[in-house]
Amino acid sequence: MNFKLVYIISVSFLLFSCGGGKVVNESNQANNSLSSKSIIITHLAASPEFSTLAARMQVVYENGDDLKSLTVSLRMEKNKKIWIKASILGITLAKVLITPGSVRFYENISNTYFDGDFSLLSDWLGTEIDFQKAQAILLGQSIFDLGAKHKSTVIVNKYKLQPKTQMNNFIYSLFLNPENFKISSETVSQPNDQRMFTVNYGKYQKIEGGHYPSQIRILAIQKGAETKIAVNYKKIDHNAPIRFPFTIPRSYEKIELN
Repeated sequence: MNFKLVYIISVSFLLFSCGGGKVVNESNQANNSLSSKSIIITHLAASPEFSTLAARMQVVYENGDDLKSLTVSLRMEKNKKIWIKASILGITLAKVLITPGSVRFYENISNTYFDGDFSLLSDWLGTEIDFQKAQAILLGQSIFDLGAKHKSTVIVNKYKLQPKTQMNNFIYSLFLNPENFKISSETVSQPNDQRMFTVNYGKYQKIEGGHYPSQIRILAIQKGAETKIAVNYKKIDHNAPIRFPFTIPRSYEKIELN
């Protein structure tokens, strides 16, 4: 396991929601007459309320000939911390701790660690990321500024939202489910840089009145090279007492970014 994979795992879980509970499979139909403003307001209101979340999941990472299946534990304290532990066959490979002011992780195989900000993550995604945006995506909410002017259409019974005017070399759109106004898929493309990032959410589950996905599929393309990440949720505890154990071993070597 290397630095790039650990960071991709971090990215992955910044783009995931926590699952578990009753699957929502309603047959509500999208309303063609609903305004973009109403769609956005309803989507923002769909963000679930909680204090803590703890989940276990299986993650499959594929990049060319590199294929790995990881067991991952995720813990979250709303507005404060995101904690990730990746393991194979019960052996801890890496831990990640994300707070509003920092991104930190260490690897037990390479004996290295990183202690910095969100700049690398923002560069990899091609958009500015901070803790609040990361948390929003973690909960199945949009990271994009929906306060700007957007237009909406109904496509295959999904609400499609996109800016009325797209930024130069930054094109994005998102699709929302009509039954819960949570994200079905979200795409960012940067044609000049030959980059595209797509997240597809599976069916949503209802836990304590909030909606959370049960499966996530990510596809990242950069200059023809593809990275695929699949996440399946096994268990979730909602508002349970949790801890965030994280201590970087003194002997580990710090990763310096250029």
